[in-house]
Amino acid sequence: MKKSIRDYDLEGKTVIIRVDFNVPMKNGVITDDNRIVESLETINYATSHGAKVVLLSHLGRIKTEEDKKGKSLAPVAARLDQLLGGGMVTFVSETRGSLVEKAISEAKFGDVVLLENTRFEDVNGKKESKNDSSLGAYWASLGDLYINDAFGTAHRAHASNVGIASLLPSGVGFLVEKELNCLVPAIEEPEKPFTVILGGAKVSDKIGVVRNLVKKADFIAVGGGMSNTFLKAMGYELGASLVDDENLQFCNEILSQYRDKIILPVDFVCTTNIESNQGELVKLGHIKPDQMAVDVGPETVQLFRQYLDISKTIIWNGTLGVTEYSSFSDGTKAICEILKANDGVTILGGGDTAAAAINFGYKNAFTHISTGGGASLDLLAGETLPGIAAIDDVCPQKRMSM
Repeated sequence: MKKSIRDYDLEGKTVIIRVDFNVPMKNGVITDDNRIVESLETINYATSHGAKVVLLSHLGRIKTEEDKKGKSLAPVAARLDQLLGGGMVTFVSETRGSLVEKAISEAKFGDVVLLENTRFEDVNGKKESKNDSSLGAYWASLGDLYINDAFGTAHRAHASNVGIASLLPSGVGFLVEKELNCLVPAIEEPEKPFTVILGGAKVSDKIGVVRNLVKKADFIAVGGGMSNTFLKAMGYELGASLVDDENLQFCNEILSQYRDKIILPVDFVCTTNIESNQGELVKLGHIKPDQMAVDVGPETVQLFRQYLDISKTIIWNGTLGVTEYSSFSDGTKAICEILKANDGVTILGGGDTAAAAINFGYKNAFTHISTGGGASLDLLAGETLPGIAAIDDVCPQKRMSM
C-alpha cells in the first residue's frame, strides 16, 4: 500500500504535487475543465493544512519549439484560480530558474504556484519524458514532499513523477488513491460473475489486457475493430473492415483456449463510406466486400446484455463503434444504458471510452470512470505503473523520513 497525502504533516512544508492538467483547449480557451476540477480535493487539502503548493503538469505532446504554441498552462492557471476562489494561484512561465525560485520563495503558506508545461523541457533532449536525473533533482530541490495526483501519466517514467519521487518523501493524492482503490480490487478480487468489455480499433493495443484478464474474467465481450480480427481468425469475411492481420495468430490462440469466455458480435452496422454517417444492419457472414463494420448491431447488444445483466463486476475499455459519428455510436450508447442499470461494480477504463460515455450524458452512470487511458490499460494488463511504484510504501524498508 502506498502512502497518501494524509500520512504527512504538511504544516509549514512546500509540497510539490504532480497534477494532470492536460485539458482540451481551442484557441487558448479550455473546452473541458474536468481534470482541473478533479485536482481540487488534493490541492485544497494541502493548502488548508498549512502547505505551500507547487504544481507540475504537462499539456499535450511537445517535440519542437513550434509545438509549444498554444500549449502554455497560463489559461489553466487562470481557471484554477477561479475554482479556488481567486487570489491563490501564481503562474510562472518557466519550468526552472530564478523566476521559479523567486515565486516559490515569495508565496505564502496556503498559496499555490503553477509552473509552465513540464514538457517544454522536451524540446532540447526530452528531459521530462526521458526522466532526466538533473531535471528531476532540480524540481525535487523546490520542495519538502512530493505528491503524485496524476494517474493519467502514472504509466510513464518521467522526471516529474519518478524523478522527483526517488528523491523526496512521497505519497499519492486523492485522485490517484481513488483510482487505485477502485481499479485494483476490481481486477484482482472481482465479485463474480466478472465481465470485461473490450473495444477500440486494434487487438495489438490490448494484447496484454486480454492475456491478463482472460484468466480472471468469466466473460470477455469483444466489439469495435478488435472483434473483426477475432472473427477473421474464425474464418469470417469482414469485407473492407479494419482487421489487425498481424495478430490473427494471437486471436487463434485465445479462441482455442478460451472460446467459451469470448463473446463476439453477431450483427453490425456497416457502411461503404464512413464520412457519409449512414449505415445498414448486416448479419455476421453477410458483409459485402466493399463494406466495413463500424458499430455493433442490436442483436449483438442483446447478446452482450445476457452476460452483463448477471455480472457483479464489469470493466469496459474501448468503444464498440466509430463514436465520432452519430450513426455509428448506438452500440456504445446502448451498453452505457445497460451498465447504468447494473447495481454491481461498473468501471470505465478511461481514454476514448470515458470521453464517449461522458459526451453521451453518462458521466454519473458508473461506479468509476478512470482519468487515465494508458495508465488504466497498463493496470488492466497487470503491468507495474512506474509513477506509482516510485511512491513510498506505507511501511518502507528504506527511505528518508521527513
